[in-house]
Amino acid sequence: MRTIAGIDMGTQSIKVVLYDWEAHRIVASFQEPVDLIAENNGTREQKTEWYDAALEKCFASFSVTDKNSIAAIGISGHQHGFVPLDAGGKALYNVKLWNDTSTVEECRIITETAGGDDAVIAEVCNLMLPGFTAPKILWLKRRKPEAFAKLRYIMLPHDYINYVFTGAYNAECGDASGMALFNGKSRTWSKKICSIIDEKLLDLLPSLIASDEPNGFVTEKAAAQFGIPAGILVASGGGDNMMSAIGTGTVKDGFLTMSLGTSGTLFGYSDVPLADPKNGLSGFNSSTGGYLPLLCTMNCTVASEETRKLFALDVKEFDSLAAKAPAGANGVVFLPFFNGERTPNLPNGRASIVGITAANCSRENIARAALESAIFGMRSGLEAFQALGFKAREIRITGGGSKSPLWRQMAADIMDLPVKRPVSAEAAAMGGAIQALWCLCKWEGKPVHIAKLTGEHILMREDESIVPNAGTAAEYDKAYAEYSTYLKALAPLYK
Repeated sequence: MRTIAGIDMGTQSIKVVLYDWEAHRIVASFQEPVDLIAENNGTREQKTEWYDAALEKCFASFSVTDKNSIAAIGISGHQHGFVPLDAGGKALYNVKLWNDTSTVEECRIITETAGGDDAVIAEVCNLMLPGFTAPKILWLKRRKPEAFAKLRYIMLPHDYINYVFTGAYNAECGDASGMALFNGKSRTWSKKICSIIDEKLLDLLPSLIASDEPNGFVTEKAAAQFGIPAGILVASGGGDNMMSAIGTGTVKDGFLTMSLGTSGTLFGYSDVPLADPKNGLSGFNSSTGGYLPLLCTMNCTVASEETRKLFALDVKEFDSLAAKAPAGANGVVFLPFFNGERTPNLPNGRASIVGITAANCSRENIARAALESAIFGMRSGLEAFQALGFKAREIRITGGGSKSPLWRQMAADIMDLPVKRPVSAEAAAMGGAIQALWCLCKWEGKPVHIAKLTGEHILMREDESIVPNAGTAAEYDKAYAEYSTYLKALAPLYK
């Protein structure tokens, strides 16, 4: 038996799956939680030693036989985080995460110095937003100058895990395109944005490698640390959205993936650059050589989780309660900005429930509105895709929220598109595994197209295919318009 280790480095946990590609099955998996530092000023941080410990526990859970079967490793990591290391590979400060909104001032400085939003978009195909990596680097320079003076390695979270396994310092274009330091059209680092942050920054950035190239090979040190074979291939890896695209088969035009997790994302593969940053559609590269236009919201399952806890209900009880309310929640509207928000760009956003009257104030309506708010955020992304001429045929849904039949039907009705769910719930980990298999095939002299591999290994649950209900979709058109009206009215409070 030969397996691929697919690693999903999420915000709340790290999961490792061992995938036997000849038998088409996951033979082992283990998940370990990771803590989070959260402060009221928007700070969201973690520590590299937490990642190391979680990985060790995951691999320690596997048998010696299973670990010895690993032929390659592919890593998915949450995007945009900043891992600052010194020349010895030690962390100089905590890892600032994608949902850290403490860098609003740094975004302003970079944008104004660059010449405004349009100038930034021309350089990095995106607006300068607090979630991205570039302002985090300037934050370290301004707030922790002693640490910045020792900075040698600038890594994204998945790059850090690659480094732990291989000792190699590389980056691939997919994850790099989410740093706001990288021009996705030319596939080069932006000298202009780098120089605004610091004159030495460009020289500190990693070498860029192709998505089907190995990042490196497992060192003797890492082999001893994790109990795996030395010398096995570690693929380029990528951001969680890029790997989820592979793990849901979104590697060709026409398909969209919707991920319902802590963050909510909607993204699709494109052969040509496609972006509309001012309407929330980021211009990213894929981790398969193409492009991955993407919308990201920072508060997806957050509203339902916070409301569920407030009502003291488990997940099934909460869904059952929400199902008792009609589409549109009788006019109750939830703006779910518990963590600020990235799309729309409201870093100081706050959550609110509006539209409540004496007639519709019920737990059922509030519960349904919390679920609907996540998909309303996705619909703005669909409209941006459509405005650019992207013709979506269906949505592949993944993430923790995709397990809810009610949420899946809402997605179909609000987006007015068919919805399918992959057989494997481990989209990011499977994406890492399939990308590693793609890389391994090429390395062993048997190159294959990534779409062929996803066609063979990423299957859909055909018994769960959902088509939109025409009547409900019409009701949601009205509810979405009402949501948009409240959002437009309240957004100025949170700029």
